[in-house]
Amino acid sequence: MSSFPVQLTSVSDIKAFVDAASRLDCDVDVICGRYLVNGKSIMGLFSIDLSEPIRVEVHGSQAQCELFQQAVERFLVH
Repeated sequence: MSSFPVQLTSVSDIKAFVDAASRLDCDVDVICGRYLVNGKSIMGLFSIDLSEPIRVEVHGSQAQCELFQQAVERFLVH
């Protein structure tokens, strides 16, 4: 499992994130405060507060985690 913060600020950011998550053969969770939503669900992402960075948890192999992190690199919060 890998965990990292991202910032999604537009509808196109959300769509790109969901597209990248949907390509993985493992679970991707998005955590905002006490809420957890499926990172592959565009409706789930629209249901949370995206004004602040959110935490992403990828439940897969190290290779899957690295692949996904590269795919969403532009959204990473450093």
